[in-house]
Amino acid sequence: MSDHRFLRALARQPVDRTPVWIMRQAGRYLPEYRATRARAGSFVNLCKTPELACEVTLQPIARYPLDAAILFSDILTIPDAMGLGLSVEEGAGPRLAKPMRTHADIAALTAPDPEMDLRYVMDAVRLIRRELHDKVPLIGFAGSPWTLACYMIEGQGSASFARAKALALDDPATMHKLLDVVARSVTAYLAAQAAAGAQALMVFDTWGGLLAPDMFGEFSLHYLARIAQSLQSHNAAKSTPLILFSKGANAHLEALADTGCAALGLDWTIALGEARARVGGRVALQGNLDPAVLQATPAVIAAEVEAALADFGAHPGHVFNLGHGVTPDVDPERVKVMVDAVHAAGRRIRGG
Repeated sequence: MSDHRFLRALARQPVDRTPVWIMRQAGRYLPEYRATRARAGSFVNLCKTPELACEVTLQPIARYPLDAAILFSDILTIPDAMGLGLSVEEGAGPRLAKPMRTHADIAALTAPDPEMDLRYVMDAVRLIRRELHDKVPLIGFAGSPWTLACYMIEGQGSASFARAKALALDDPATMHKLLDVVARSVTAYLAAQAAAGAQALMVFDTWGGLLAPDMFGEFSLHYLARIAQSLQSHNAAKSTPLILFSKGANAHLEALADTGCAALGLDWTIALGEARARVGGRVALQGNLDPAVLQATPAVIAAEVEAALADFGAHPGHVFNLGHGVTPDVDPERVKVMVDAVHAAGRRIRGG
């Protein structure tokens, strides 16, 4: 049984207070991150330099009493390792130079070797674990097959990812071929992160909520379950808890809870109490404060935190987080207010 309250919460074991970490906790809202990014010269260089990725991973841990660190990287490292050419311009978001637009493009894809093609990520994981000195656990992550396929087909962000949906509708066999190679890549990538030292794993299904129910089951949920189950056959990963976060997919919570994951991430459009009632004790839950709350006054932030924790109650299996990533315009002091409020209210509610 781990001494880390984050890992205990994922295992739905008793904790003295509700653990908290923040999606995108190493990012542009922190002045120290912006300084390191400037030294790196580009976002991609920052990701691909293990020493700098380690530095920014540890920055929020030094600033706040968080209960977990998350590897600083990007979900598009896998498409980049497949030869699609990742670039990230300030204010423009990620772009892939060689989007997948034809059956031949997709047929030519092969799964990258994590320790060769993505060695910089594994080196960063090993370095971060060493530098953390077991102060808090380290989370590794990847994008979901559907979310990565959306970017790989579109070549950049989109409000609707209509090209990806059109391929799924017009030529489902080709879409499944793409999702298959990406799912195999994600599984190997996550297993390699666990072998390198990641103590929990997370899959970001950022665009799963764009899909109609039947399409979600076929093109997103199926592959999330396959990854969860496949990781069980990897010695390094089978005991590493897996968090699935499918944004906007609240209609599918029960099915997501049945995938074999340890926890589900929640966005802010569902009440924690409702989500807990629906999944019972099958999985832990992570979330789910609206990131916009961090723009409010300290008193309001503390009240919203208290309300969320009270809604979940004193039951085991809750990790506090935002319902999506912290935004670049947030005052770092507001984040401190939130973290302190979680610890104070979480200790009171749990009797710690």
